[in-house]
Amino acid sequence: MKITDLARKNVLEMKAYSSARDEFTETDKDFIFQDANENPFNSGYNRYPDPCALKLKSKLSELKGVPPENMILGNGSDEVLDLLFRAFCEPKIDEIITTPPSYGMYKVLAEVNEIQLNEVPLSEDFQLDAQAIIEAISENTKLIFLCSPNNPSGNLMNPQAVKQILKNFKGLVILDEAYIDFAAQNSFVSELNYFPNLVVLQTFSKAYAHAGIRLGMGFAQVEIIQLLHKIKPPYNINQLTQNKAMEVVAASETYKNQAEMLISERELLRLELERISFVKKIFPSEANFLLVKVDNAILRYHQLIKKGIVVRNRTNEMHCDNCLRISIGTPRENQKLIKALQELNS
Repeated sequence: MKITDLARKNVLEMKAYSSARDEFTETDKDFIFQDANENPFNSGYNRYPDPCALKLKSKLSELKGVPPENMILGNGSDEVLDLLFRAFCEPKIDEIITTPPSYGMYKVLAEVNEIQLNEVPLSEDFQLDAQAIIEAISENTKLIFLCSPNNPSGNLMNPQAVKQILKNFKGLVILDEAYIDFAAQNSFVSELNYFPNLVVLQTFSKAYAHAGIRLGMGFAQVEIIQLLHKIKPPYNINQLTQNKAMEVVAASETYKNQAEMLISERELLRLELERISFVKKIFPSEANFLLVKVDNAILRYHQLIKKGIVVRNRTNEMHCDNCLRISIGTPRENQKLIKALQELNS
């Protein structure tokens, strides 16, 4: 399989925009820069950022074990998702497959890009039906989106099912690993060399505690990355984000320790929830949240709001009738939640 055979013809034929910083990259030297129509007065941010974020990618490469050339950074993972649609899916012709219930942006981006969405639901225990997904593939299917750990359920997908799909599909399989740092299973980035059609997405928003800087990561074969770079905005990762991300990577042990604390708090919260009479089921989770089935999700949601606690009502999602999704907070926040639930339980 040639990755370029999957791409849109116009993307293959187009010439990427070349910015001033693409054409002259030695910005760390003592030159007078009069090439990019920038304001010359130094504010610390008067110059355009590196369009390829090479310093940041070098540090991420050490952290993730992925070469910089196999990496693309986006304004959140959502931008990387959108780039995949625009690089590989022909509007009104091509199709994608999703596995609801899952992250809602896959459907939104399909609609925005006028791509046919085919859904193959997860089982009631939120696992992939690999054979059903393979059978749903048509000659126009370009992308399959899988989320592991899954949102809103929190569980990991069976890795053998993921590999079965990868082996039996000639298009791209996008594995969204936004919550992988809270899971016992290793990331699928270690499988990139074995599956040329695999794209792995990760983020700074969850375990790295920086949702506000909007930084997503995509890992894939060089040919895929080159196509995405061809169509991405030239300065999509601003200098503030690049600087803060470098600080985060340098402090990665701190965020690893925070993730371990949240995993511990997840288990403590699960045990406390088991004592609440109106909690009917707590689904297994390897993310930083728990999906909890209650007697009446709408009622309990509003009761918690009155107590100053906001959770997410997921009752309208497939297989999630009367389910609340509860993010794991700090120990203090979790104790307040437990106290509130106990008061409602009495």
